[in-house]
Amino acid sequence: MHIAIIGSGIAGLASATQLARTGHRVTVFERFESPRPLGAGLLLQPSGLGALETLGLRQEAQRRGARISRLIGRTPKGRTVLDLRYCDGRPGDTGYGIHRASLFDMLYQAAREAGVTWRSGREVTGFDGCDRPRPIIDGQPEDAFDLALVCDGSASGLRDQVCPQASAPVYPWGALWRIAPEPDGRREGELEQVYEGCRIMVGLLPVGDNPADPSDRPGVSFFWSIRHSELDAWRAQGLAPFREELARIWPKAARVDGDVAEPGEYAHAVYRDVRCPRWRRGHVLLMGDAAHGMSPQLGQGANLALCDAVELALSLRDHAPLTHAIRHWEARRRRAARYYTWMSWALTPVFQSSSRLLGRARDLALGLGCRMPVIRGWMAWTLTGRGRTPF
Repeated sequence: MHIAIIGSGIAGLASATQLARTGHRVTVFERFESPRPLGAGLLLQPSGLGALETLGLRQEAQRRGARISRLIGRTPKGRTVLDLRYCDGRPGDTGYGIHRASLFDMLYQAAREAGVTWRSGREVTGFDGCDRPRPIIDGQPEDAFDLALVCDGSASGLRDQVCPQASAPVYPWGALWRIAPEPDGRREGELEQVYEGCRIMVGLLPVGDNPADPSDRPGVSFFWSIRHSELDAWRAQGLAPFREELARIWPKAARVDGDVAEPGEYAHAVYRDVRCPRWRRGHVLLMGDAAHGMSPQLGQGANLALCDAVELALSLRDHAPLTHAIRHWEARRRRAARYYTWMSWALTPVFQSSSRLLGRARDLALGLGCRMPVIRGWMAWTLTGRGRTPF
């Protein structure tokens, strides 16, 4: 088949690689002249690592990334709120923190080696037909494709054409982030977070290689929760008040901020709650964040995208005709995406909101849950990316 892929994020690149390797002709349309990664560090869960195994990239990801054995959350006074180990879900499980640019480079090179065709600097604004979709660029339809995959992210400009009922409101809260040298020079460790109520959440995720650092020092992804409406005021006040608060809350994180010269060095991340009752229209599919974008509380976005890609290649290989293969893929992937969409919707206000009551309830509930083997196991299983709804 001749397959068009719109967007060269994680879902697009992984799909392009695996589909080209299985004998399909693949063309990627990218609106930027040079495809580039957007975002900070991310956490590869066992589910995502399994998908990378299928793509033949797991060992490289582990070499470039930082092994994460545990997720731990504390209050500024040091009281443990959350303490989860991957092995609580399944013995031998582990995660890997990785710089988004490292993952992008791996997938991009794999796609090029697989023979994928690139159409850079070409923004697709719609489709002429959906059974033999023709991407529309500059008002003109391109050649027809057998299948088109929309992988243009949570702010997708094409989602409404596939599912007019879809919604993707922006979360009121986002994050400030940057990649910095890991304070202790480690290439493995823990995802650490500190919470003060629901208004303050700061975290450090080791990511291994930092492509932007010529010194080859291992990197760490720093993130700070912030309400979008407060961003301008935060920037206007300068770094001094922020540094004072950070030093009070978590001195280790304050060390990461030490070489920052101005607020603009922190990037601002925006998240959307994508609700999409249908991922397909004819032979046009939504994939990755375009289909099921969510907040990063559970660390699943990249992993779901990788699994979308390898599952689609399997469905196309094992099921015919094309319409049946598409339906089979959507049914399988919806079970995972629905589970994490619901969990993300429920948990996000517990970590990012103005509620004092929710913060106290969270600290109590998570602390108790981590001490109960059954609840602890379920929480770890959810963290690994293996959660599913029964329907």
